[in-house]
Amino acid sequence: MTLDLFLALTLFAAIAAYTPGPNNTLLMACGINYGFRASLPMIAGVGIGFPVLIVCVGLGLGKVFATYPNIYTAMKFIGAAYMIWLAFKIATAKHSDGVAVAASKPMTFLQGCAFQWVNPKAWFMGVTALSTYTLASDYYVGLAIVAGIFVFMGFTSAATWALFGVALKSVMNDQRWFRLINVGLAALLLVSLVPMLGH
Repeated sequence: MTLDLFLALTLFAAIAAYTPGPNNTLLMACGINYGFRASLPMIAGVGIGFPVLIVCVGLGLGKVFATYPNIYTAMKFIGAAYMIWLAFKIATAKHSDGVAVAASKPMTFLQGCAFQWVNPKAWFMGVTALSTYTLASDYYVGLAIVAGIFVFMGFTSAATWALFGVALKSVMNDQRWFRLINVGLAALLLVSLVPMLGH
């Protein structure tokens, strides 16, 4: 991989990882409702799970979906249903004694990893990175570099969004802000479904 391609990939990965999407919305909600320490398993799940998805797509899973599009369609709608359920959980999180108490536990490491497979932004980022920033002449080296860059970007962006949620926690002690922010996060999660369901 050439230096200019590497720099372009790094810029793309930073923009893709740090901009709002399902992962970051859930991480911020987790930071708000549970704090940074409890968010660490999900941070690790995103940081590891997304590069694993990239490697699987790069090694041929994309060809399976091209051959059997019904599998991809089924995954897309299962993912949409799961994200709608998550949005409902965020929107209906309870407020008790001035402290945010969510309706369920924070995501585990395995749940954070598994969520990448139903996250439309993750698929878009992975396919775009592989098709744009790898060369046929050294494809597997490029695949390894893409995955490695997203390990770094995944961990740092996930931690940043969780910390952003922690910073909002004091605001969330006000029940009115608590409800408004949680409903807003749920709405963002639902909006992130629109591009996926439109294709």
